[in-house]
Amino acid sequence: MATEETLPALPLLINWNITYQCNYHCAHCYSRSEKDNEATPGIRKRILNRLCEYRIPFVNLGGGEPLLLNDLFDLVVEGRERGVRFTLSTNGSLITESIAREIKDSGMVKVEVSLDGASAESHESLRRTKEGFRKTVRAIRILRGTGLTVDISTVVNRHNVKGLEGVIELARDLGVRKISFHNYKCSGNGYLNRGELDLSPGEWQKFYRWILPLKDTEKDVIISVDDPITAALDLPRRTEKAVIRGSSCGKLSLRIKADGEVTPCGFIPKGIGNILTDDLKYLWDNSELLLKMRGKVPRGKCVSCRYYEDCLGGCTARALAVGGDVNSPDPHCWIEER
Repeated sequence: MATEETLPALPLLINWNITYQCNYHCAHCYSRSEKDNEATPGIRKRILNRLCEYRIPFVNLGGGEPLLLNDLFDLVVEGRERGVRFTLSTNGSLITESIAREIKDSGMVKVEVSLDGASAESHESLRRTKEGFRKTVRAIRILRGTGLTVDISTVVNRHNVKGLEGVIELARDLGVRKISFHNYKCSGNGYLNRGELDLSPGEWQKFYRWILPLKDTEKDVIISVDDPITAALDLPRRTEKAVIRGSSCGKLSLRIKADGEVTPCGFIPKGIGNILTDDLKYLWDNSELLLKMRGKVPRGKCVSCRYYEDCLGGCTARALAVGGDVNSPDPHCWIEER
């Protein structure tokens, strides 16, 4: 069994789905199927107050598309003055010179822009919108022009996996700091379109064998790959000790939905409480779901797997979505059952 990990007293990062409004209809989106009522400005202000009261150090604003909100920058300015550091996740389509200046002036630490291919075809096949690629590239150029730190978020899928080297080349040209290559999640539209978009376990293994060595050899752009199942690759082990093993959701971070409901992450829809009515510290320490996620027990092929101590069954969100249990093996795992 895995040894107990030391967790922070409260989450270090909150991913706040501040709105479900969006001008895109992405094939993999985890939040388009959400049934929550859209929050009012008053509710958003109350949620911000709670985050400040708990002194959450980092808050990522996502959605939906946060730039559709008229009160977004007022919230960021107030939260920044009270000690919160904000980052923004956006599809980039609404970025103009004036909005980029507002983002910078509000005090955002960085902006992460979704870019899912180095061509219009590969990007728009996932984002399902015309002119999306052109608008995204333009947005990155505008944001970089203001001096903002800009990262790229790329969801690896069947339509772009053979062209990801082009994404790295484009990121270099745009002066992007980092690319986060996200493993495909099976939540919301991502679950509905899994058969079309998700890779097979063997294809995931091939992808990681290609991308992980680039983390050390790529000099111009930081390459980030965060997937617990990479522990099952027979690659040279890094000397640094991981902060946590397995999934980080529910251990370092939580997600807050537009109405204040708290879930372990954006890809696990099961609520554990509401930040507007419940004590976040109590939820963090006592939630039955969080405790199960932090004390996972190997099931199925994980029982005899020599990588389990580091992998801890892979992505908990995928395991729960496909296997119905946080302890189920990650469906992306390529290790065959003995």
